[in-house]
Amino acid sequence: MLGACLKIAFRHPNPSLQSSWNYAQLGLLIFPLIPFIGAVGIVLATLGAWYTQYRTIIRRPLHWGFALLSILMLVTVGFAYDKTVAFLGLFNFLPFFFVFAGFSTLIQTPAQLRQMSWMLVLSSLPVVILGFGQLFLNWSFKIRILWFVVEWEIEPGGQPLGRMASVFMYANILAGYLMIVFILGIGLWLESYRHMRRQGVLEQEKQGKKILFHLPFFFLTAVVIANFVALILTDSRNAWAIAIFACLAYALYQGWHILVAGVAGIAASVLCAAFAPLSVAQLFRKVVPAFFWARLNDQMYPDRPIALLRKTQWEFALSLTQQRPWTGWGLRNFTSLYETQMHIWLGHPHNLFLMLFAETGFPTTLLFCSLLVWIFIAAVQLLQKSKLIDAAEDRLICFSYLVVFSGWLLFNTVDVSLFDFRFNTLSWLLLSAISGIVYRYKQHQGLRTASGQIKI
Repeated sequence: MLGACLKIAFRHPNPSLQSSWNYAQLGLLIFPLIPFIGAVGIVLATLGAWYTQYRTIIRRPLHWGFALLSILMLVTVGFAYDKTVAFLGLFNFLPFFFVFAGFSTLIQTPAQLRQMSWMLVLSSLPVVILGFGQLFLNWSFKIRILWFVVEWEIEPGGQPLGRMASVFMYANILAGYLMIVFILGIGLWLESYRHMRRQGVLEQEKQGKKILFHLPFFFLTAVVIANFVALILTDSRNAWAIAIFACLAYALYQGWHILVAGVAGIAASVLCAAFAPLSVAQLFRKVVPAFFWARLNDQMYPDRPIALLRKTQWEFALSLTQQRPWTGWGLRNFTSLYETQMHIWLGHPHNLFLMLFAETGFPTTLLFCSLLVWIFIAAVQLLQKSKLIDAAEDRLICFSYLVVFSGWLLFNTVDVSLFDFRFNTLSWLLLSAISGIVYRYKQHQGLRTASGQIKI
């Protein structure tokens, strides 16, 4: 049985894409720790998909939408405040559109989504271990092999100090990465839990097969807990909120109403401790650690400059948008404009969509948002049509990617994910995987077997 599952996971439904799928799996496994080598596998997979599926790729309307978006972004460079910086900013988008188109034809089945989840969850374990060593054992080292092929830099105590960053350059970026693997890990854990319940613990104990069937469940339990603890230690308010949202989403999906009430109660208690009137807040602060409520209401960092507050950054981005609503100021130009006005360097305005409005204007940003909305709505519609996806496990894995997509959208409302190569690449790969599944099922929606089910 285990061998059959592995065979399905590693086999691609289209034999011409088998080598590309192998490269993709290897790249995903290596990518978080060694981005350069992992990226080689991902690029080879993408090029293989383009080579064998070129006609399919260029026929999809969504890809034409991204092609038009690329043209509009190129046009905005000509109107940019600093054209050189704007041109360089294109590399945060255009190569990833190319990868998106290729990878979306490579990913075609829920089994591939499941395998992607396993690759990412497995690779998160060493990342988290290094993070714990950074915070609690003061690990500090720099490893560079062949300049950039292998590059690890671990700062003792975290980056910034007291916040886990592991092999990533900043705690918020690690938080975004952990958000993805935590959500995918819960999906795999729930699937394993269902398998365990279905097999029956007592029967497997009698047959001596308990360990074989339940090792994945125990392993995933440990990894999910480790990722959750690491997520807390990144001290990212955004990631905390998304983790709670993900838990609620899964609990609602499973129909676990008691768990929904428990998670909602915990979240409400933390919010009351942070933002309720003082007389009420003090009651909740007796049970809620200051680590949480003081971080939420900024009492942990009371002397932050006004220019570093998100409210200030968002207002400035809106003012830039009002001045140039059609073409924007050019990609990556927010940083220099903000520094000129506020006399402080800031990489981005901590909101992807406000940043794009300010830097590329309304037409380009609205097209970008429309493409994301199309993918999201199509994925929701696919899940609603339960007859299209046979097995409950396949529906669960598709749902987990939809939760990841929602988490990514929420993350980018108070931060920006595209300036870290690893985070940005993983984001586009996950979006392309969702798009690939949607197109695959739509393509086969009219092809039914005698039993009335979809041929995959």
